[in-house]
Amino acid sequence: MSISKLEQKAAPENGSLHAGLTQRQISMMGLGGAIGAGLFVGSGQAIAIAGPAVLISYLLAGTVVIIIMAMLAEMVAADPSSGAFSTFAHKAMGRSAGSTVGWLYWIQLIVVVAAEATGAAAIVASWFPGIAQWIWVLIFVVALTGANLLGVGNYGKFEFWFAFIKVAAIIAFLAFGVMVLTGIIPTDHPVGFANFAAHGGFAPAGMTGIAAALLIVIFSFGGTEVVSIAAAESDDPQRNIKRTVSQVMLRILFFYLGSIIVIVAVLPWNAPEIVDGPFSAVLGVMNVPGVELIMSAIVVIALLSAMNANIYGSSRMLFSLGKRKLAPKQVTHVTGQGVPANAVLSSVAFSFLAVGLNWIWPDAVMPMLLNVVGSTIIVIWSFIAVTQFILRRRAERNGETLPMKLWGFPYLSLATIAAMAAIVAIAMTDATARTQLLLTGGLTAVLWIVSKLFLRDGVEARR
Repeated sequence: MSISKLEQKAAPENGSLHAGLTQRQISMMGLGGAIGAGLFVGSGQAIAIAGPAVLISYLLAGTVVIIIMAMLAEMVAADPSSGAFSTFAHKAMGRSAGSTVGWLYWIQLIVVVAAEATGAAAIVASWFPGIAQWIWVLIFVVALTGANLLGVGNYGKFEFWFAFIKVAAIIAFLAFGVMVLTGIIPTDHPVGFANFAAHGGFAPAGMTGIAAALLIVIFSFGGTEVVSIAAAESDDPQRNIKRTVSQVMLRILFFYLGSIIVIVAVLPWNAPEIVDGPFSAVLGVMNVPGVELIMSAIVVIALLSAMNANIYGSSRMLFSLGKRKLAPKQVTHVTGQGVPANAVLSSVAFSFLAVGLNWIWPDAVMPMLLNVVGSTIIVIWSFIAVTQFILRRRAERNGETLPMKLWGFPYLSLATIAAMAAIVAIAMTDATARTQLLLTGGLTAVLWIVSKLFLRDGVEARR
């Protein structure tokens, strides 16, 4: 029996989730999940470290995330589950593994939701200085909690339009960039591909810079895994996850690489304004009026989009943990609209607490929390890679027919596991990344130990 079927049997009186997401919404969620503040703001830091060679960093990270998503797609197509990679780890390695990765993901998301609400509120509060920042935090948390409580269809609509605005903004940016590079839009100084070789060359910091930028870039793609969770609530999980992986991931890579090419071609990679905001800097060269307000609005939308997706993802993960008796059974309650209301409310409760703590200790609490979960995505992707290898090998041994298969097995799976190990090794050479990785590793170890003390691995893991 698969664990997703166990989820359906557990606490049947509490109802079940509804299949309210369409293929179009799933695809747009895949696009929007990886297009956030990490691209609009964080890409400037990566460019400042690696120079034009940051393109290699993005290409490497993009390749890894495409393979990780293909791994998830293989497992989701075979067994759709609201617990996604936690459910699959449970099947592959037992209850302790499923519990550890599930709770790790949930903790990451509730911290990030609080951070995103605070970040978006800080920007909006600067537009309306007469309204306190905490009021905007309250408005954002209440509004998006309400959207998630009203049903998965409402969540899908919110996320579709959030993602649509972000995608439209990037397409417009790329179009403006092409017009600048072709001379249709004149600028005050020369632009062109000569910037890729000037100011120290294509890779001014060598492989060290590429590796250091990779650590920043890898986190920019975090958020795509929510698609594997959402697929369980779509009208046709197998077909939707296949189309999402085959279409969306390459588009994301195109948007990222295209944006970086435009930025580096229009401005010298070491221009100080790139660090503060690469998109704003490029639009400033184009003399676009109101550029700061435009980019601030897009960043707010990106933060709210990610916040909306993370409320959804954290609530479904908590619901799945409850269904598998890895969390209190109260979180498995489902309303008549198919919403795990207690799981949603539990996932946003921390936002109110964190904002209060951030108000009391603004320079300590939130940075500390973000440091603890800073490397969570590396741990989760590593779990996914190992889980896929185990489940695929088990399926082949048992003669099972999978509706979707990762190409190049087992070599590509083993290469991906090795790549994740290499990323960990690279992270250990950077002081900031090393601190985050050690803190995340410590949290993972605590969750694993607690699960071992209070859970007993059962026969589900061997089925």
